[in-house]
Amino acid sequence: MTDTAPERRALVDRLEKAGILRTFQWRDAVEAVPRELFLHPGVFLPVDGGRWRSVSAVGADPMEWTRIAYRDESLTTQLDGHLTADQAGDLVSGVPTSSSTTPVTVVGMLEELDVKEGHLVLEIGTGTGYSSALMCHRLGEDNVTTVEVDPGVAARADAALETAGYSTWTVTGDGLLGHPRRAPYDRVIATCAVRRIPHTWIRQTRPGGTILATLGSWPYGTGLAKVTVGEGGIAEGRIISRSSFMQARSQFTAPVSGDLSARTAYADSERETKLPPTMLDEWMPAFLTQLAAPGAQFTRATTSDGRPLLYVFDPDRESFAEFVANNTGWAVRQGGPVALWDDIEQTIVAWQDAGSPDISAVRLRITDRSHTYWIGDQPALRWQHRIA
Repeated sequence: MTDTAPERRALVDRLEKAGILRTFQWRDAVEAVPRELFLHPGVFLPVDGGRWRSVSAVGADPMEWTRIAYRDESLTTQLDGHLTADQAGDLVSGVPTSSSTTPVTVVGMLEELDVKEGHLVLEIGTGTGYSSALMCHRLGEDNVTTVEVDPGVAARADAALETAGYSTWTVTGDGLLGHPRRAPYDRVIATCAVRRIPHTWIRQTRPGGTILATLGSWPYGTGLAKVTVGEGGIAEGRIISRSSFMQARSQFTAPVSGDLSARTAYADSERETKLPPTMLDEWMPAFLTQLAAPGAQFTRATTSDGRPLLYVFDPDRESFAEFVANNTGWAVRQGGPVALWDDIEQTIVAWQDAGSPDISAVRLRITDRSHTYWIGDQPALRWQHRIA
């Protein structure tokens, strides 16, 4: 087996220089835990054309495998909910469903978790088990419970943890429910994105405890929420940074597909836009869109002559906004009970008028009945998402 201690020390140095790694306890953990153990049976590397090159841990050139393992990037370990690199041909297509998140994100979140000796931690989304191993090294394996919804992913993580010398509480099941048998927890950390923090997590966290989770359902335009649990099932905090994770499978929203022209055939209004819909490719406008229209999906297509078409759909409310580029900018056609683009546009304009504050300006309050977000004291920058 290749000795990767030099690569681990180099990783520590990079994380420290970037300001991500700040405490000696997490430095010790990163130096001790070999990331390559948590990439078995292999990874998928992106290639041109939207395909993936499979690299198996067994049989790969040891030097190449080490370079891959210590890249400063996320590494896809599963496609389409089942396919692993040892089962695939050289080039394959598929949608990533499990990965080893970039160490910058993993270690940054662990530092933000503010753990102390003796804390009980619940991790939602075991994935490869790398972050679980770091926490086991830092806190002791008896203080870490990790939940993974995919039995195959959980089994591979368990094997990797055992190889690394850890035997933690690994639970296979619905990560949104957590594992109440060991509650209350001092800290809860989610390594998947959720549309909202489930109140079950709050009920399983002791007052004064911290929950760290990525909020949003888009591949981008999501934010890392850090909330403190108080008495009476209420949690308050803020969005501390941008963050991107795969969606929790129980909250995954299938993308809008099929005949888009049929879905947008009957519009109630048509006008020129005040803002270009291409703004939704930017992180903060995308995050604001999900606050203004929580069920919205941003969809791209082209006409038969190659002109771009952009859409915002809200399947739950059976509403749409269709955008067509013209000589002066963009026109929008809207249909359904909700004028989606009116709501989104008003929110983004209000944000611009407030000076376009960063995502870290967003505050958050969670109860058993709603999630409330706000920026400053402007009514136009306040959103309440009620829980059905």
